[in-house]
Amino acid sequence: MEQILAFCRPGFEAEAGQELVDSAMSAGLYGYFQPERDRGLVRFYLTGPEQAEALLDRVGIDTLVFVRDWLIVLDTPDLPLEDRVGAVIDALKTHRSTMPRCDRVEVRLLENNTDRDLGNFARKWVAPLSRGLRGAGLMDEPDSGASARLEIILPDFTQAIIGFSLAENRARYAGGIVRLRLPASAPSRSALKLEEAWKVFLPPERELDYIGGGKTAADLGAAPGGWTWQLVRQGMSVYAVDNGPMNADLMATGQVEHVRADGYSWRPHRGIDWMVCDIVDQPRKTAHLVVDWIGSGLCRYTVFNLKLPMKKRYEEWLICRDILDEGLKAAGIGYRLQARHLYHDREEITCFIERTG
Repeated sequence: MEQILAFCRPGFEAEAGQELVDSAMSAGLYGYFQPERDRGLVRFYLTGPEQAEALLDRVGIDTLVFVRDWLIVLDTPDLPLEDRVGAVIDALKTHRSTMPRCDRVEVRLLENNTDRDLGNFARKWVAPLSRGLRGAGLMDEPDSGASARLEIILPDFTQAIIGFSLAENRARYAGGIVRLRLPASAPSRSALKLEEAWKVFLPPERELDYIGGGKTAADLGAAPGGWTWQLVRQGMSVYAVDNGPMNADLMATGQVEHVRADGYSWRPHRGIDWMVCDIVDQPRKTAHLVVDWIGSGLCRYTVFNLKLPMKKRYEEWLICRDILDEGLKAAGIGYRLQARHLYHDREEITCFIERTG
């Protein structure tokens, strides 16, 4: 039985599994999932032959919310202390005729791994493992244009999950994790969420088209200013909408107008480029707010968070997605919607909408 290993935030394995089942069904494929609770892993088993690659051919990773990244599993060998490289080579030899060409190997740990020795080993193991795989004819030379990448997950020192990811349908960052450093000047850690959202949702070759060039923006629920700070860094003029106090250094930039108002009721006098919203409130209320802004032409781009309830998180996302889709279609506009449970999110998911017509 073919197997896909999916990565998600630890604690959200059930949501990621439900999403895989629904996505497979929409593509005419069927399977079931087995969550590895609190490890950020979901094993998805497909019920027919050659269906794993069919799923990755029909469902794009960018359409998934709770699944951050995925790979097709080939084998799960034990790793004997005396020859771990040899154990991987022996396992892959049995799949030589069916595995795609690969030109590099990525060794990953679980997101919540706390074993520093395992992390050190994983980094040092890549070089001898790569030499062994190329020597055995199981991996091409670097940058040879191979269609896939070998992936090895190390839960611990004694076992491995071996698979491959396809170049055209995997997360831009390994494991779907964007690791960022918070500058000391940032007013709050929430600043990292907006930065990550831009890196995940915006085409890297066109990032300046979206956020450069002195654009105008509104930050709803801005205080103390984490997201406003990111907007200011890009040279934007910002309406910071919040009844709470804003960071003094931000106000001193001259790029921020502090509007003391409720973020859900305030509207600009004319259309602006960006609206961002990180208000803690009912997700459906936020979804309706976004429909009004985008549908009325008040902004062209928006990044916003949906604070999901502890129970029925996946179901709540589906309801909010329907609100967004139905509302924007009723407004008669073209749009691009993406959502993702980002690395810097917790109980919320982050969404991006671009008005395209």
